[in-house]
Amino acid sequence: MTTDRLSAMRAMAAKQPQNALVRFGLANELLKANLHEEAAAELQAYLATYDDEGYGWLRYVDTLRTLGRDSEVRDAIARGTDAATRYGHGALVAEFEDRLDSL
Repeated sequence: MTTDRLSAMRAMAAKQPQNALVRFGLANELLKANLHEEAAAELQAYLATYDDEGYGWLRYVDTLRTLGRDSEVRDAIARGTDAATRYGHGALVAEFEDRLDSL
């Protein structure tokens, strides 16, 4: 089933490469399939074009950690914290602080 959803999301992203929400959906399907490098690229593209409220940044932080790309994690945490703060998502801010403390 994940393969079908992944194929469908890939097709949607190919047809709508500028649609940030489609890219976010594709990134989530890639994560489910343990395709972390591809997911990181999709999350990065999503975050470059969409004013995420914090959750996308959290997914990106966790993906970067999984990939061992710790040199990029601090910047992603800072940007995610800013987004979550801007949108009043205190619980997400706390999650970013937890991620920072675990580095």
